Amino acid sequence: MKRILWVLLMPVAAAVLVTSTGRRIFGHDDPQTAKQDMKAAGRQSKRAAKDTGRAAKRTSKRAAHRSARKVHRVSGKVENKTQTPP
Repeated sequence: MKRILWVLLMPVAAAVLVTSTGRRIFGHDDPQTAKQDMKAAGRQSKRAAKDTGRAAKRTSKRAAHRSARKVHRVSGKVENKTQTPP
């Protein structure tokens, strides 16, 4: 039982050690790293806001063009039906 537990937990522990940095495992967090992390978070939120704004603009633009095309198409049909013969 202990051997099975050891075999199952060893790869997980190795992955945690490999992917994480030593300073965070032992609690030695550098103030410079915290500053870089804050800058990175700010850039990510800025990019997310830009992407959201672009998507909203694109969606409203498409909706406006789509409705304008429908109005144009319907108005042409109405004009053809309402013309009085000469």
